[in-house]
Amino acid sequence: MRRALKIGFAYTGVVVGAGFSTGQEILQFFTNNGTMSIFAILLSGLLVLFTGKWTADVGFDIKAESHVDSLLSMFGNIFGRIVDVVLAFFLYGVAVIMFAGAGFTFYESFGVAPWVGSLILIIAVYITLNLDFNRIVLALGAITPYLLAIVVIIAFINFMSPAVPFSEADQYAEPEATPLGPWWWDAITYSGFTIAVAFSFLTMMGSRSDSRKVAGWGGIIGSVVIILLMFLINNGLLARMNEVNDVELPMLLLADEIHPVLGLLLSIAMLLVIYNTAVGMLYPFLNRFSRPGSRRYKIMLPVSLILGYILSFAGFADLVGTVYPVMGYVGLLLGIAMFIKWLRLVIGKKSPH
Repeated sequence: MRRALKIGFAYTGVVVGAGFSTGQEILQFFTNNGTMSIFAILLSGLLVLFTGKWTADVGFDIKAESHVDSLLSMFGNIFGRIVDVVLAFFLYGVAVIMFAGAGFTFYESFGVAPWVGSLILIIAVYITLNLDFNRIVLALGAITPYLLAIVVIIAFINFMSPAVPFSEADQYAEPEATPLGPWWWDAITYSGFTIAVAFSFLTMMGSRSDSRKVAGWGGIIGSVVIILLMFLINNGLLARMNEVNDVELPMLLLADEIHPVLGLLLSIAMLLVIYNTAVGMLYPFLNRFSRPGSRRYKIMLPVSLILGYILSFAGFADLVGTVYPVMGYVGLLLGIAMFIKWLRLVIGKKSPH
């Protein structure tokens, strides 16, 4: 169970990045659907649970060195290569969003210029990505319990004393601000985005697990924590539906209104999970094109960080609204492929042969 928890917390750490921890991601995909956001999270959560478990299982089964092995196993040689290139592109895109998110968080929380905040994150990521894989996994998982505790406190207090009663949330919701339209399609696409973000790193963690059981339980634990965080953040935002669409970092608004110390603790948590996701995206991206520790890796790492730093000035909320929905479609492809693989496995077990 301890090994499964290690995988689950690291998986959560990869997924829960800038958009998630600040509330911007949940606001755009769920909360702006008003009371229907509860059903959207239920639907999305079920899909996340399935894909999280099976991504780790597939990684263990084929002993994947990178996400390429899993993709070729599911899609075949030609289409698998195409999905591989697209996924690698979006891994890098999410890392850039983390750099932008760090700049905004440092500015909103501590008054530090955004370009300085982004630079601090990039230096931390550079140092971490020169460590071995096991240490990287430990670093990713360490922050998850802390974030969960802070979010539980913020969501519970806002839920108990809401500025907007649950029955009136729809009056302030802005469904037209959601990325794709109907609540159910936002939910499905978000689950696709989640698996696209986690697929590469979770595949590698699964392949390094001691057993298939440990890998699968790691995927389940991580998925359950992610679903719990989705519910908590969404309910907290619904309680302040009259204000959250006017700020870049809605969760920070909720925390500051309770107490400045809680806002400070959340700011620290946000920066740590932003760091987690930046590491979790860049490592498989670099691992796709080079072997960790090799000369090519040591050249690609600083080059990708410098280019990402420049691209991060496009703006945090705009990047979330543009990159995440498209990445959701990539994740849906992965989810469908894993479902087909699961069906084949079930049929194979029932077959007398």
